[in-house]
Amino acid sequence: SCSTVLKTLHFITRPLSEEEGNFSLAYIITIHKELEMFVRLLRAIYMPQNIYCIHIDEKSPRHYKTAVQNIVNCFENIFISSKREHVVYAGFSRLQADINCMRDLVNSKVQWNYVINLCGQDYPLKTNKEIIQYIKSKWNGKNITPGIVQPLHVRHRTEVSYREYVHSGVPYVYPAKIRKAQPPHNLTIYFGSAYYILTKDFVEFTLSDARAKALLEWSRDTYSPDEHYWVTLNRLPG
Repeated sequence: SCSTVLKTLHFITRPLSEEEGNFSLAYIITIHKELEMFVRLLRAIYMPQNIYCIHIDEKSPRHYKTAVQNIVNCFENIFISSKREHVVYAGFSRLQADINCMRDLVNSKVQWNYVINLCGQDYPLKTNKEIIQYIKSKWNGKNITPGIVQPLHVRHRTEVSYREYVHSGVPYVYPAKIRKAQPPHNLTIYFGSAYYILTKDFVEFTLSDARAKALLEWSRDTYSPDEHYWVTLNRLPG
């Protein structure tokens, strides 16, 4: 029952400071296994003023999906992504999962400031307050999406076309013998982390800007596109 969940797991039910209460974070958590680890992660980052979108891999077992849904139902500010993907490691589906959650988050009633993406095997080293203070002190109004101009040794990821395959029930990404066209809008491709902390304004930009949409389409057959998509858009002038 929900009362048991809240009581036994000691979820925080009110903002721990005025500063935290006035600065809401959005979280995107992509999961596919290990329910207990997910609950530990959620318990560690949960605050009632924040909002959480959970993307469950569509190919996860039904009992796992049901268990996650039962936990989510206990909270008004946690929800399951309205559209779920069959996620393939290093495939476009991993990037699409984040974007699905972003669309849900920008339409939510919670006025969040930044979004942070995590996977089910992550765990925070800082408190909610420490994360907020770090963002405010150094990155206020800026995105945290580190990267560099795409190095030579990873250029194959975006120069040839990749496809998602399934072998013996295991999905994977493999290159096809097709060379890709140049990036749209003459964009310079950057390479960096698939994990980020992004402003709400930037998220709305990525969902609506013509260059962002074109880059997303172009990235559909690249290797691990979430490692170039956000960092490339963040380096656009202006």
